[in-house]
Amino acid sequence: MPESLGGRALPAQPAEPVTRIAGTREIRLATLLADMIPGARTIRVSQHEPGRTWPSPYSRVYDRFGGPMAISPVLGRTAARWVIRAHPAANWSRANDLDLATGILRSAQGVHVVTEGGR
Repeated sequence: MPESLGGRALPAQPAEPVTRIAGTREIRLATLLADMIPGARTIRVSQHEPGRTWPSPYSRVYDRFGGPMAISPVLGRTAARWVIRAHPAANWSRANDLDLATGILRSAQGVHVVTEGGR
C-alpha cells in the first residue's frame, strides 16, 4: 500500500458504484442516425445487398408512416456498419430493424411494421 508524505498509509476509499443507464450506447446511436437522416423512423439493416452474392452492409430507411425514404448508397452503408458494430450479438444472417425513437433492434419480419409514436 502506498504511503503518504507523513509516513502513514492512506485509508482505503470505498469505490463508488458506476450506474450505467441501460441502452445508452444504443440510444446515442439511434439519435445520431436520426440526425443524419431527417424524417427517418426505422432503419432495416442486413448484410445482403440486393444484387450481390457476397455479404455487404446494406440498409433501407423508412419514415414514420412506413414509407421508404431515399438515401445515398454511402450513407446507407455507413448506417448499416454502425448498427452492425453496435449490436454484434444480433443474428445478422437475417435483416434487423432499428427503431430510431427507442434505439431497440428487432428482427425484421418480412413486412415493414411501423410502431406508433414519433420522433
